[in-house]
Amino acid sequence: MSNDNFEAVAEAAGGSVASFEPEHLGFGERLQRFLHNYPTAAPAFVLLVAVVGFYLIVGSRFLSAFNLSLVFQQVTIIGIIGVAQTLVILTAGIDLSVGAIMVLCSVIMGRTAVLMGLPAPLALMLGLLAGAACGAINGLLITRLRLPPFITTLGTWSIFFALNLWYSESETIRSQDLATQAGLLQWMGVSFNMAGARITMGTLTMLVLFFGMWFALNHTPWGRHVYATGDDPQAAQLAGINTDRVLLSVYIVAGVICALAAWALIGRIGSVSPQAGQSANLDSITAVVIGGTSLFGGRGAIAGTLIGALVVGVFRNGLALAGVDVLWQEFAIGLLIITAVATDQWIRRV
Repeated sequence: MSNDNFEAVAEAAGGSVASFEPEHLGFGERLQRFLHNYPTAAPAFVLLVAVVGFYLIVGSRFLSAFNLSLVFQQVTIIGIIGVAQTLVILTAGIDLSVGAIMVLCSVIMGRTAVLMGLPAPLALMLGLLAGAACGAINGLLITRLRLPPFITTLGTWSIFFALNLWYSESETIRSQDLATQAGLLQWMGVSFNMAGARITMGTLTMLVLFFGMWFALNHTPWGRHVYATGDDPQAAQLAGINTDRVLLSVYIVAGVICALAAWALIGRIGSVSPQAGQSANLDSITAVVIGGTSLFGGRGAIAGTLIGALVVGVFRNGLALAGVDVLWQEFAIGLLIITAVATDQWIRRV
């Protein structure tokens, strides 16, 4: 029966025909839905605009291979810590202790290798285990005692930082001592030249970590459980997901990644300092938020964190080359954070 005959029969029977009109959306609504489906699009656009803008302001030296590789070196620590922070924020939590875990692990690696005389590979493994232990403490407090992640990690930040100062005795291990007794700990700082760019092993490690975590989040059951737990924990439990186990695993993995960042930190500065990485907490949250990951959990992409870290690095590098005072560099980063959070709130109304 044709559509015209169907309508005629329906009208003769006194019925009505359902009408399915296409939904007409304005540009703002279409943009809102697009950004909801592709959360990394907005930070990628901001990064592109920043690169073009600073090229026009500063000139060709901004896009030189050496300067771009310098930007990657500057965001290596933020990027690695940002991976850990992304995992936690995807579960609708937040980890304020990532910086303290990183510094504590770097001190453990350095002191066990240089002062205790342990082989560098063993010292490195002890640092990674310490990171896992710190993450497990956070996870157990949150899953067993049902403490809010914000308050829990704020408390453990103070605890880990105090342990760092106690164990390190507030002493810095010099670069010369590391090079003599534990050169492996400085491996992340090893660099090589390629087409005018200076690439460090820390930068390569960061990129490999991003790819590995992207694969884990998008192509493994564990990754799907992480998203489900952050989006709606009650629905995830009804679907048979052990949300407590997922949360505990997330915090343990985040702790191990923080220990990996500790290794990169030693390579970056060449020494072990208990005062290093003081701004890592806020910098990691900044990269995650600018990268499009929702602070309410369940939405975001690990690639967005890399883009967010690069946005921060490009802004700081470009403003520095333009001769802008550090004060106004921080002002610009603050505006980026507020804009990113406001955009996230707008997108969530889809």
